[in-house]
Amino acid sequence: MSKISSFAKSKFVLKMIDNIEMIIQRHGNITKALEDIEGQMALMMALLQMGESLNKIDNDILEKFDLVEEVKGAYYVRNFIAHDYEGVNLAIIEDILRNRLVSLKEKVLKIEEYFENDTD
Repeated sequence: MSKISSFAKSKFVLKMIDNIEMIIQRHGNITKALEDIEGQMALMMALLQMGESLNKIDNDILEKFDLVEEVKGAYYVRNFIAHDYEGVNLAIIEDILRNRLVSLKEKVLKIEEYFENDTD
């Protein structure tokens, strides 16, 4: 995969994280967003798209920024949402949004910065 493609994927992931933060803010908090069917569906779609995009970032980049395990987890979540929608445990989604999203965002921001400063 090209650097340009990995950079585009990282930018898309950050856009999805921004969308998640906006959805949560509009609802007042994570719990309220997940209680609202539109908020719930929007959050799960953003997580699904993030998992798909993260999985397509070059593995060398993922290793460089210590994201391999997060990407595996994000892709598992993507598959879980995509293939078992009616059985999605919202407590797991809430935990991801509360406890994992900030760390993921920080690491993906470092990838974006790396690409923006890359002179090759």
